[in-house]
Formats: sequence, C-alpha cells, structure tokens
Amino acid sequence: MSKIVIVGGVAGGASAAARLRRLDEHAEIIVFEKSGYVSYANCGLPYFIGDVITDKEKLTLQTPESFKRRFNIDVRINNEVCDIYPEKHMVKVKDLKTGKEYEESYDKLILSPGAKPVIPQIPGADSKNVFTLRTVEDTFRIKDFVNEKKPKSVVISGGGFIGLELAENFKELGMTVSVLQRSNQLMKQFDPDLAAFIHNKLRSEKINLLLNETVEEIREHEKSLEISLKSGRVLSADMFLLAIGVEPESGLAAKAGLKLGVKGSIVTDEYMLTSDPDIYAVGDAVQVKSFISGEDTLISLAGPANRQGRIAANNICGIQSAYPGSQGTSVIKLFDMTFASTGLNEKTAKASGINYDKVILSPAEHAGYYPGGSVMTMKVIFEKSTDKLLGAQIAGYGGVDKRIDVLATAMYAGIKASQLKELDLAYAPPYSSAKDPVNMAGFMIENINKGILKQFFYEDLESVTAMENVTLIDARTPGEFERGHIDGFINIPVDELRERIDEIDKNNIVYVMCQSGLRSYIACRTLAGHGYDAINFSGGYRLVNVLKTEEAAAKNAASCGLEETNNYHQRED
Repeated sequence: MSKIVIVGGVAGGASAAARLRRLDEHAEIIVFEKSGYVSYANCGLPYFIGDVITDKEKLTLQTPESFKRRFNIDVRINNEVCDIYPEKHMVKVKDLKTGKEYEESYDKLILSPGAKPVIPQIPGADSKNVFTLRTVEDTFRIKDFVNEKKPKSVVISGGGFIGLELAENFKELGMTVSVLQRSNQLMKQFDPDLAAFIHNKLRSEKINLLLNETVEEIREHEKSLEISLKSGRVLSADMFLLAIGVEPESGLAAKAGLKLGVKGSIVTDEYMLTSDPDIYAVGDAVQVKSFISGEDTLISLAGPANRQGRIAANNICGIQSAYPGSQGTSVIKLFDMTFASTGLNEKTAKASGINYDKVILSPAEHAGYYPGGSVMTMKVIFEKSTDKLLGAQIAGYGGVDKRIDVLATAMYAGIKASQLKELDLAYAPPYSSAKDPVNMAGFMIENINKGILKQFFYEDLESVTAMENVTLIDARTPGEFERGHIDGFINIPVDELRERIDEIDKNNIVYVMCQSGLRSYIACRTLAGHGYDAINFSGGYRLVNVLKTEEAAAKNAASCGLEETNNYHQRED
C-alpha cells in the first residue's frame, strides 16, 4: 500500500487528494494544511466581504470531516510542514495549535503550497487597519472589521483580480474607494487600449484611480490611516488593503534542494514531477509554460491548479498524463461590465519576437433587433506568417465570457485565426447574431490575409493626420460626427459616398473611420471598387472615445494631483 503526503489543500492539493482516492482505494493519503480550511472557494472571498455571498459555510467546499467520510483521506488542518527530507522520504510537521512537532513518512509527496501576497517593506504596513486577502481567515478578519468599525473609506494598493474585485465590493457597501497602481494601467494581461475600458468603468463608478503611484509610508492617525505616496500626495482612509500581487510559496522546495525557476517558482516537467523523482508540485507555486509561446512563466489561476492536481494524481497511479501549458484564460466582473482575456497580449507577443497582427471590432452581443443588446470591444491577435491564434481580449456587458471561451478553445485546438469564420456557433436572437462576434473576427482576419482589408490603429492616428497626400474620411452620420470626431477628418456618410466620390482626390491614400469599423470597411470596399487605396480604422471612434477619455484623465491626474471621475459609460444598442 502506497503512502502519499500532500502539502497544501485548496485547489491543487484537494483535487489531487480526491483524484488519488478515486484511482486507488487502498492508498494512505494525508493532507497537511496550515490554515484552518482545507478546501475553499478562494475566488469567492471578495464577494463574501461585499455581502454577495452571505453564508460563510458556502465558502468551504470540503472539511476534514467530509473528506474523511467521502474519500477516507486524513486531512490535518492547522498543521504546517516545516521541512522536507527527500533522502529519508520524510516531512517535519508542526501542529500550530499545540506547538508539537513530528515527522511523517511518504512514498510520494505532492507540494501544493500556493502563492502568498507580496508584502512590501513599508513603514506602518503592520498596522491593525492594514489587510491582505489570501485565506478564509483573512476574509473573516476583514469582514469583522467592516461590520464592527463601519469604515467609510478604503485604499487598495494593487490593480489585479483581488484588488479590483475588492474595490467593487467595498463600493457596493457604500464606501469611498481609492485604487493605487504602480504602473500606468490595471490588469497587466490586457493591452493599454482594452485596459482603458476598465479604467473608464471604475471612474464612472466614482472609484478614485491613482496610476503610477506607490505607497511610501502608512501612519495611524486617531481612528484612521494616513497613507503617504511617492508623489508626495497623502491619502486618508479608515482601512488599507495590500493586493499588489503574489509570489510562489516555494520556501519548502528551496530548503529541500528542489530546482527553482521564474521568480523562485518550483520547476516541474510536463508530468508535474519536480527535480526529485518522488516529489510532485502543482498550483500557483509552480512554473508553467505558455501554451502559445512555449516560454516559462507564472500564472496563478484556479483552473490550471485543479488540472495539475489531477495530472499529478494520475501519474502517481500509473496513468500517464501531461500538462500542455497555460493559456491564462481569465474573466472578471466589474459592476455591470465583464472583461476577459486569453493567451498573449501585444506586449508578450512582441517580447517573444512574434510577427503578429491584430483586429479590433465592436460587435453586438446578440441580434440588433432583439431588445437589450449591448456592444463589446474585441481584440484578437494572430501570427502573420502562420495565421496562428495568439490571444484575445474582450470588454463588454453580456456575452463576453462566452466569446472568450470559444476563442480559448479555438486556440487550444489549433484552429487558425481565419478559420474562426467557419465555427458553427449557436444562434438565436437573444444570444447571438447569425454572424457571431467570433465569426466576425474570422472574416476580418481572412480579409487581411487576402489583402482585402488594410488597417490603421489608434497609435497611428498622430502620424496619419500629419501626412500629406491623404484624405481622412469619417463615414458616420452628421449627428454622430457633431458629437465628436478627430480633427482633420471630413464627414462623408457611407450611404452618401458613391454620390460624393468625386470630392476625393484619387491620388491620395484614403483613411476611413466610423463608430465601430463596419461602415468604414464598407466605405473602403466602395472606394477600392472606384480605384482608391483605402485603409480602415480598426476599433472605430468608440475606441478613440475611450482612449481620449483615458488620456484626458491621465493629464488631469498629472496637473491636479488626483484623478477625477468622469461620466463616460457608453452602452450601445
């Protein structure tokens, strides 16, 4: 009978334990978890704080007792593994309640220690009003503080998943919320153009967004905190949340002499085996390969951790299973909007030396004649030479999660970017259009590959508007044009183009824009049919409006010291 010891529960460790039992009824399985909860809904913690989830019992997916009853697994909570002795196949354990230390043997060991919050060396970071969020205990501590002290304001340092989900939930509780971000954008998996939609959304919800800011010192001042920033600004708040990121909890692995990789993460092979032949590792502490680029990276998400736990268990039980790499598919809800991404963004594609192209489109979530529809902005990145799908990002209201999952599946299956047009996707007016947004991306990419569609982008606007021998056309209606346009563009609505074609100099290159990119594409094809060289603006004026708003907010922040909220909240039927 084999004996398997698992260090850490939650996603990877708990999944491995349950899979091991399903494959081997007689193995001795012990799970050590240093917190008081072995398996809990990590991603649901911010929503308990915000009273979206009100029953704390729903956060705990399994207990030591339920694991024992259903799987006959020995789960020891509040027990921390302090050392691993690979040569002896032993671990040293400390019972955190009694202080007792003891050793436990193993035949196979699975490490699932997860990741820990990054805690910068900031004076005052140990104040009782300063919090981090990782465990259920952290959640209850924050919730108790909110219930008892009734804080009116909070500052959150960090603009990733945890920071923004907490910002939303605190705002919904009626608190004044400020979010600090060290870089010039939130959510680094998005490119700046799509991240601008996140920034605009937060500002429209009256969340104070402070980019390019770091905390220098936290001081207790009577019942509140004074937070000094590197810029010289001083904020006052009743509580402070550190959510600037996580780092692999790999100290045990390092002490045991296991090979480490990116940012100190644990290196494994495709079978989740470490440099020791009897020790596996899974979850947020593990280095993974990007499924798209093949480069080593760190991706802290629940889905990959669960799958890795299952893979490790399979291999221990003689079922060869390999982890193919991570795409990093993720989604976040922020108030009534949804933001999602998968694969590479432009920054990572450039860093990997990939010759890529992109399309940006603004399709409706479902048929335009069916009421209640809204527009999403979709960005799809692909490799020029191979037509390989590299990544996608979407910002919108309804239907975002559906489209990102279709694109993630297509990427995994190796479907070419232009083949997205051929996907047979479900259609009914409440859910989609006969040409689904994913199909539309495929049509655009096919047109690019065949030379039918030429594009220019927001980053090209400055140079394009300064060029000679060009004609700049805005193909929207006069009413749309009057509400806002780019200087230098003349308004020729697409439906009037044929009658006004003689107004356009045939010797000029014609750059065309509309609200979403569709009417301007039609205009470009009309112009091409009349012998013009026409180039379409990718993303439309809708994207321009968001990015101009973002630039104005950044300038305002630089000039007055605080970013002010704005009322941009465009929802199109």
